[in-house]
Amino acid sequence: MIDLLIPAVVSCIIAFITVYVTVPPLIKILDKRNLAVRDVNKKGDIMVARPGGPAILAGIIASEIVLYAFFQSSEIIAIIITTSAAFLIGYVDDKRVMGGWFKPVALAVAALPIIALGAYDSDLAFPLFGSVHIPILYLALIVLMISITGNTINSIDVLNGAASGFMVIASFSLSICLFIVQNYEIAVVSLPLGFVSLAFYKYHKLPSRIFPGDSGALTLGAMYGAIAIAGGVEIIAAVALLPAVINSFLFLSSVKKIVEHRQIRGRPVEHTDDLRLKATSDRDAPVTLVRLILAGGPLSEGQVVSAIFKLALFSGVLAVITAFMMGVSV
Repeated sequence: MIDLLIPAVVSCIIAFITVYVTVPPLIKILDKRNLAVRDVNKKGDIMVARPGGPAILAGIIASEIVLYAFFQSSEIIAIIITTSAAFLIGYVDDKRVMGGWFKPVALAVAALPIIALGAYDSDLAFPLFGSVHIPILYLALIVLMISITGNTINSIDVLNGAASGFMVIASFSLSICLFIVQNYEIAVVSLPLGFVSLAFYKYHKLPSRIFPGDSGALTLGAMYGAIAIAGGVEIIAAVALLPAVINSFLFLSSVKKIVEHRQIRGRPVEHTDDLRLKATSDRDAPVTLVRLILAGGPLSEGQVVSAIFKLALFSGVLAVITAFMMGVSV
């Protein structure tokens, strides 16, 4: 444990500082190039720079390269490649709205480096019941998980600070769980994700100065999934990510097909005269987590984001409990 302290501290500092200092100049560059979108939950034409993916990726790569210098493990290389591929997929979608199948299929391809580098254990660990050896089926699980985690974080990126703040909670919860199951090296590898998310949240929180875009959200989600696979904590990771997973499930079950969010005409949320959010009465609009939160009545954007964070904290606690239930090292 002591041997891990220096790489953990150094990588986390680099992760945070890299994002913290690169976002302001990135905002200026995006503004000069008119790469901004309207914040639909604000009064007037409030434009916000987008995407913040390059700064997020810079923080991840810088910190993980430092960790590779210490550990020289194939897991770190696999995480870097898969995360970078997810960024490129998201960046394409930032520039041009692709079809609904583009991101799930492309993210499935982005998972292949994990398989090629053998950065996984084909034993799937369950709480109380132990591990199940599924060598062939596990390959499909790897492909599926990267696609799911990338898209679920992207789907929850609908309000100022929601995606980055959610990832702060989920990723630190995952890191704690990795320490609990005694997978110390991957736990250290996972820590920069939380600090990258935290640094970006500073600029993404209400009122946002920059949006992560698909490139940023997919980068965060794919790295989360890659860490879960490399650390052998897939079930635990799914528990920590539960609110975002539920949001994606509600959306898909109501729309009944895989479709790009920006191609949906019906909006699940409307605005009151004082610009608070309220659930729409449009039956054709998709069901989402935000729409369910607003079922009890109109709330401000900050109140809805706070509710999402509370759900994330609850899921994080459940994930920690699940990790203790594992009982043995992964």
